Amino acid sequence: MTDPIFYFDFGSPNAYLTHRVLPGIEARTGKRFRYVPVLLGGLFKMTGNQSPVMAFANIPNKLAYESLEMRRFIARHGLTKFNMNPHFPVNTLMLMRAAVAAEVAGVLPEYVEAMFRFMWEEGRKMDDPAILAAAIAEAGLPADKLFELAQSQEVKDRLMANTQAAYDAGAFGIPSFVVGGELWFGKDRLRDVEEALV
Repeated sequence: MTDPIFYFDFGSPNAYLTHRVLPGIEARTGKRFRYVPVLLGGLFKMTGNQSPVMAFANIPNKLAYESLEMRRFIARHGLTKFNMNPHFPVNTLMLMRAAVAAEVAGVLPEYVEAMFRFMWEEGRKMDDPAILAAAIAEAGLPADKLFELAQSQEVKDRLMANTQAAYDAGAFGIPSFVVGGELWFGKDRLRDVEEALV
């Protein structure tokens, strides 16, 4: 079996929550997830989807239930550092291009950990280029190099290709997972994902 894939975008709070739970799944199954950065906004456009806040704006009970499920998930996994970003929703284009740049530079795991922390624990405004650059530097990563790479056509094309690959796999939102060629969507499917790995 090829490595399981985790399609992610830092703009999704559920992607952050998933990121915090995946190490346990990896430890139990002996499998490592391949983190693949995609542009959630692009995936929404390709599929005609929209965020739950917009999709269920006129269904207050649905939005309330979504919040309840998030609180349950957080409590179940002890994810006490999570804080809803006060700047949500955040434009993640530069964040995700820099993620691809970090992959090219061989520092994707470090970048992912730092950016999820800044976004969903510290509540920084990560679509502000100055704040993003400072955050990358604070994480001990080469901000100038990553920004330069992020502007390259190769990186832009790769992010588009990743997003297309997620769409081709059947994804319509984040977090999405592919295990053995099959798609799972949402943090509430992680138990199924884990079962598929063993």
